[in-house]
Amino acid sequence: MDAELVALLEALHREGREFDAGQPDRLSRRRNLEPETAALLALLVEALAPQHLLELGTSNGYSTIWLADAARRIGASLVSVEIERQRVEQARANLVRAGLSDQVQLRCADAAEVLAQSQDAQWQFVFLDAERPAYVGYWPQLMRVLAPGGLLVVDNVISHADELQGFRALVSGQDGVREALAPTGAGALLVLRS
Repeated sequence: MDAELVALLEALHREGREFDAGQPDRLSRRRNLEPETAALLALLVEALAPQHLLELGTSNGYSTIWLADAARRIGASLVSVEIERQRVEQARANLVRAGLSDQVQLRCADAAEVLAQSQDAQWQFVFLDAERPAYVGYWPQLMRVLAPGGLLVVDNVISHADELQGFRALVSGQDGVREALAPTGAGALLVLRS
């Protein structure tokens, strides 16, 4: 990652934290990924070299930039999904600033709809950072669209452990998956499909 992109990501993270501090409503916050978790995502993408990546929860594009930069280096495609139009436009502008707008297909859509419309085993890498109460409902579709050998990364499993208890139980009870918890940032659950 070049110095210019590093500087942009540092600025976006700083701006995001400052913005969030002034927002009493959680849903109004950007809730950007922590830099150490973003770096882990990028490293996983480069190491595993998936060809088709899906991000559920774009926000203003902070994590999208990390994923897009890694995807560019390995020649992969990235689709990022955000339900709020204003956030999609923020992400689009930030991707232009990062020089990565051609690397990402941004979709303003509901994550459940995108999963339902995806083909079986379409995605080799899925990053899930959306509204946590919906994750239990996403689970059957996530298993259907995640390719064998594919990796699902779920954010906030330590910071919001209570909210994700039901989802974690589904993952633990699923045949054909292995999981590991990376205690970085808010906690990233890594789910590998056999």
